[in-house]
Amino acid sequence: LESNGEAVIIDPIRDSNLYLDLVKTRKVKVKYILETHFHADFISGHLDLKEILGADIIFGSCAETDYEILKADHESVFELGLIKIKVLHTPGHTPESVCFLVYNEKGDEYCVFTGDTLFIGEVGRPDLAINNLVSEFDLAGQLYESLNNILMRLNDNVIIYPGHGPGSACGKHFSKDIISTIGDQKKNNYALQKMSKDLFTKTVLDGMLLPPAYFSHGAKMNKKGYKNTNELLDNNVKKFLIKDLEKELSSGAIILDVRDGYDFEKGFIKGAINISKTTDSFATWVGAVIPFHLNLIIVCYPEEELEVVSRLARVGYEKILGFITDFSEINSEMIKKIDCVDPINIFSPDFKNALFLDVRNPSELETEWCVEKAINIRLQELPDRLGELDSSKKYLVFCAGGYRSMIASSILKSNSFDFIYNIICI
Repeated sequence: LESNGEAVIIDPIRDSNLYLDLVKTRKVKVKYILETHFHADFISGHLDLKEILGADIIFGSCAETDYEILKADHESVFELGLIKIKVLHTPGHTPESVCFLVYNEKGDEYCVFTGDTLFIGEVGRPDLAINNLVSEFDLAGQLYESLNNILMRLNDNVIIYPGHGPGSACGKHFSKDIISTIGDQKKNNYALQKMSKDLFTKTVLDGMLLPPAYFSHGAKMNKKGYKNTNELLDNNVKKFLIKDLEKELSSGAIILDVRDGYDFEKGFIKGAINISKTTDSFATWVGAVIPFHLNLIIVCYPEEELEVVSRLARVGYEKILGFITDFSEINSEMIKKIDCVDPINIFSPDFKNALFLDVRNPSELETEWCVEKAINIRLQELPDRLGELDSSKKYLVFCAGGYRSMIASSILKSNSFDFIYNIICI
């Protein structure tokens, strides 16, 4: 956000070059780095940017960190060139959550950066910052007050810039739109319709799926601090020595193969998990199914290792042993394949006794097609629910588009499920 040669950066991701290039192009001075809360789903870039730019980091007054910040009281105002930014305390998603209301040069309310308090078509989930003193019911009640007594009292034409859009695990009913207005959300956001606090709490918490396991790790890193990202990349972007493969695997390392699923199925290193980097949600899927504390060996295409390590760093994965782009030195006995089957062939005699495994979310089964008697275990829960499946059985694995089913198939294969067949989506 820029005015008259001064700028602020709001909720930055852990990729400083994006911002540094823009600052250089625009020839501005970054005055502040604003944080709406301790993000759980990505590591914020505030510490790297503070070190490079010398700008102060601003949180709400309820934030407690292990590094130096400026704490902003409710309704405190910061000047930026010819405009002003007001801090609004909006607890509920987390206790320290704030929003940043921007006034234009005329002094009118112009836009509000809502972080994870208010999305387009959704509100922030209130179950991420619970502890022995604060429950999800307490936070839901605070969120109700923040929305109705603060944000919904802004002018209807105020533009909303939320922290996330479609695909985020921070809510249930995201709109496909990425910006809106206060007035539009009053009309169309299910959680902002007139209702009691008790009904709001029930409505928001109903059907809330468990958050990805890495969320708590990410929030902790953002609160306590992390390694300098450039130094991290220098250490982690390196070729993995094939001679160390068996030793590292026996010590608990995981092979993360980020190639396209079509290439993965034709040949992969035994035990590898395939999560293709071809989607924007690549890193969040890694966070959903692979424990962050394990050492990772990356398999990728040539010249893509820096991108992969950078994207993993954004969600807190820092233990990268190196990358592999060539299988020529790997023992052929270590190379495995996954059988894929065309939907037209799933009713052949070969699969007479096979079981269908559906790894979609329960909500998808309610609104879309389903397979009778299929086992439904959503992908995020599969690693912890393998005990519910029989490794001696044949499984036909499917999802909505093929991306998740390939991840699931690789997880099953890595856990000694030998009769796995991924249904090709056409």
